[in-house]
Amino acid sequence: MARVYVSIGSNIDREAHIRGALHGLSELFGKLDLSTVYESKAVGFEGGNFFNLVAGFTSRSSPYEIVDQLHRIEEAHGRRRDGPRLASRTLDIDLLLYDDLILNDAGLVIPREEITRQAFVLKPLAELAGERRHPVTRQTFAEMWRAFAGDQQALWPVEFSC
Repeated sequence: MARVYVSIGSNIDREAHIRGALHGLSELFGKLDLSTVYESKAVGFEGGNFFNLVAGFTSRSSPYEIVDQLHRIEEAHGRRRDGPRLASRTLDIDLLLYDDLILNDAGLVIPREEITRQAFVLKPLAELAGERRHPVTRQTFAEMWRAFAGDQQALWPVEFSC
């Protein structure tokens, strides 16, 4: 069984799509460990604020199978892939980590690069898995968050009941 972490984000009908994602993930993978839900401004484009969180679970599926399952959940919530990459979206679920796997194959990159670049990914991951080590840097996610120079990426916790 692999320990898996995924990021979840939405800036269109945020509450409904985040709840739908959590329901879909729990149906596929069982018990989920969840970070706090954070709100942040859109990064890289003009759009409504996002809700973001990280979920952890265990799975026997391969990383490729998991990504396919994540895409099906996104599509069930109206996710479109035919528009600009940086745009508002109903739901975005990204595979961040799969145990300590390091992979760059056919467009699948693990660990996901946003971990080191985006506060809305690193902070909830550090909250949920602070003692785990990044497979490449070998720093813990808590250490990475403490050293993160992302002051321009403000985020704040929001009340969210699943």
